[in-house]
Amino acid sequence: MIRLLFIFLFLISNQIKADKSYYLYVAAESDDVVSLLKFDGESIKEVERIDVGIMPTEIEGPHGITIDPSGDYWYLSLAHGSPYGSLVKYSTETNNPISKTNLGLFPATMQVSPSTGLLYCVNFNLHGDMKPSTVSVVDPELMIEIKQIQTGTMPHGSRLSPDGLLQYSVAMMSGELFEIDGISMEVNRKLDLDQMDNHMKHHNNMDHSSHSMMKHSNVKPTWVIPHPNLNYAYIAGNGSDEIIEVNLDTWKVSERIKTGKGPYNVEITPNGNLLVITLKGEGSTALLDLNDKKIIKTIKNTTSVSHGIAISPDSKYAFVSVEGIGGEPGIVDVISLETFNLISSVEVGKQAGGIAFWKISD
Repeated sequence: MIRLLFIFLFLISNQIKADKSYYLYVAAESDDVVSLLKFDGESIKEVERIDVGIMPTEIEGPHGITIDPSGDYWYLSLAHGSPYGSLVKYSTETNNPISKTNLGLFPATMQVSPSTGLLYCVNFNLHGDMKPSTVSVVDPELMIEIKQIQTGTMPHGSRLSPDGLLQYSVAMMSGELFEIDGISMEVNRKLDLDQMDNHMKHHNNMDHSSHSMMKHSNVKPTWVIPHPNLNYAYIAGNGSDEIIEVNLDTWKVSERIKTGKGPYNVEITPNGNLLVITLKGEGSTALLDLNDKKIIKTIKNTTSVSHGIAISPDSKYAFVSVEGIGGEPGIVDVISLETFNLISSVEVGKQAGGIAFWKISD
């Protein structure tokens, strides 16, 4: 009798696990669409494909995407506008647009702070002059840009501190890490991430063109993520093929860890154990153990040009957007963070990039 009860409870437990569903959004920059995806623990599928372009004859480039802390809204940056890009707010209930506001040139990555209620979005300025760009601060309820904060040249990857009071971003071409106070909306600190001798620093700061004193970074940092529990941040050195660990107490580089070719995005599991890294230059995803600072496995993605990462709140799965090449469809790969294997994939729109986790539902 006890044995039968045990078997019954085991089967019920497995059924509960199987019934859990994971939902996320991914943007396809060359198709002007966003896909809503559902993963049931075994396979991932596209639930809905949402047209997001406003101009019918132009590709407006949906790039960055984020979900607000309540899960009621998602926000999308349309990057290809000129002289500015835009931010569009959508309902997760209907996936219809609610409102829109203009930002800087090529708005990219963003998050909504659970503490200040404000949205912080970097303006990548990909097609503009090679000069310092900005972070836009937006009131997402009113959809009004409050301020633009000047940072470095081509700021791209950005993430908030766990408490939402600090915003971190990296400038790809000037090779700098910036910390912004979320309340005062001012730059607290900046850190040069390049390793250069004095001669090279002097050479890079010389006026070689009309853009005086412009630095060209060797590191080319593309993403930053603060640790959820410890006072460290981890940065993808896309040009130097490394992960850079920064001690946020001392504001100094504490370690440099070599990776495969072209690390692009990085995310940390909520339990703080793993750093997931997309290797854009080789179409792979690497898993770095943050306890011993070693890469434990590199997994080949389904197609080329690995891009973004979203991690489930239970630290079980990484969802990786892979752009593809030319007219190929984009792909989202699902990687188990328990077995370290690629377990499912789904086709989405061309040049899949920005990706954001929405919710777990029973």
